[in-house]
Amino acid sequence: MAIHLGRKPWWNYLGDDLKEHLRLSSYLADKSTEWSKTFHDYSFIVFPAAKAYEGFLKKLFFDMGFITREEYFGKHFRIGKALNPDLEEKYREDGWVFAKMQEYCGRDLPERLWETWKKSRNRLFHWFPDEQNKVSHPEAVERLLMIVVAIDEVFGACKLDLKKRVQKNH
Repeated sequence: MAIHLGRKPWWNYLGDDLKEHLRLSSYLADKSTEWSKTFHDYSFIVFPAAKAYEGFLKKLFFDMGFITREEYFGKHFRIGKALNPDLEEKYREDGWVFAKMQEYCGRDLPERLWETWKKSRNRLFHWFPDEQNKVSHPEAVERLLMIVVAIDEVFGACKLDLKKRVQKNH
């Protein structure tokens, strides 16, 4: 499975750490097919990409002016809260970006970003006694590709002028 990450138009937008996380997930997806050992859960393939997705979204929200410098560099900003379309009104403070993303990027994109977050990050990272959130190798590859496609869609739908935004926020 070759993703050709370096050919993506958004590749240079990412910092080296985020690039390395995506490379690692891609490498694990490829190499794990060659291993004689099989696993009951291949979430480990998706974890680095999910971390990169979180970093990408935080950077994007900051560069678009949707979150403050304190939120971006702080330890309390949560993507799951910021992108949740069902977040109760009383919890929608400045860090809630869902409506802002709809305004700037269209109605559908924030929903897809949210679905990608839930499926490729939250449901893999959290454990609940009544849910088996393990994924097969094909499902792990699907989740990895879901993250890459979500980033692709941001750069297609949002019509970003990130050079101006980056200069404004730094």
